[in-house]
Amino acid sequence: MLEKLYAGAYQDSLEREKLVPLSKLESAIAGLSAPQDPWSFLFSDTNIKVIAEIKRASPSRGLLADIADSGSLGSTYEKAGAGAISVLTERHGFRGSLQDLDEVRKAVKLPVLRKDFISTEYQVLESRAHGADLVLLIVAGLQPKRLQELSKLIEDLGMSALVETHNKQEILLASEIDAKYIGINARDLTTFDTDRELFSELVHLAPSGSLKIAESAVRTTKDVEAYSRAGADAVLVGEALVTGDPESLLREFSSVEKP
Repeated sequence: MLEKLYAGAYQDSLEREKLVPLSKLESAIAGLSAPQDPWSFLFSDTNIKVIAEIKRASPSRGLLADIADSGSLGSTYEKAGAGAISVLTERHGFRGSLQDLDEVRKAVKLPVLRKDFISTEYQVLESRAHGADLVLLIVAGLQPKRLQELSKLIEDLGMSALVETHNKQEILLASEIDAKYIGINARDLTTFDTDRELFSELVHLAPSGSLKIAESAVRTTKDVEAYSRAGADAVLVGEALVTGDPESLLREFSSVEKP
């Protein structure tokens, strides 16, 4: 499944590059203000922070929500206390688009994460041109050299990389490239099963100076509390918010205190 998602995202990027060549992206980037530093938005000594996600569908669950206005949902997240907004731009399994990223960027002042299956320099530059402050890099989908190259390019462009991991080896690779934002995803990307205990098993391997983000398997406030006790600085939540009452749930999640 992961290989299929990467292949589809890569092919889509080739099609977009025919319409918007690299030179146009570089021109667009030149006129933009600097990206935001997400740290102050996602780290607190007292409370866990929430990265709230714009998510219409998933390969494992199918359609989750009919989100007609991504910008409006992003604004709702911002008002309810989100630390950042994640926007899924992959179109096959998640029914997202770069238009969603554009709409959210215009609607909110919070840092915005582009969540996709990024494997090329073009996709990174594209993320910057569309206003992303953070870009997701999935260790499981990238060779170590490619991970390092893309992470450096993201930093050179003033953005931040959220480096997603799923096991001990991947966290060690994230540490080797000095990842500042380390995500631990409870979802197995080969089976799409979730294991909420994975975060507590792996978080001690992350560098002490990194910001630790728990991804997936967040459905209730008790889940957020468990991640907080395990050492999470932030949680990334999509499905629970888009299938429930996003404003009230986000306020509840954001009120969870650190131990």
